[in-house]
Amino acid sequence: MKGGIGNIMKQAQRMQAKMMKVQEELAGKTVEASSGGGMVTVVVNGKNEVVKINIEKEVVSPDDIEMLQDLVLAAVNEGIRKSQEMAQEEMSKVSKGLNIPGMPGLF
Repeated sequence: MKGGIGNIMKQAQRMQAKMMKVQEELAGKTVEASSGGGMVTVVVNGKNEVVKINIEKEVVSPDDIEMLQDLVLAAVNEGIRKSQEMAQEEMSKVSKGLNIPGMPGLF
């Protein structure tokens, strides 16, 4: 039994190291999302940080600030959703190798 616990601990330590590496790599990966037919575009990294926003001149109107706000909000939310999806995919690759007896589908 003791050997089994030791193996589980080693697996968990390896997985933790891999997860930390993936988190570091995610900081350098980005996703792009847009709204308004591409009038507002955002780039979000794997740490869910907005790193760039591009707004086309045609959508900037002092008479309709609310529309611009809605477009920015929609693009940012979509970018964050895509970033989270990317991070989840990368993390699931790491956790697939973890095999803990009695805990199927842990990750």
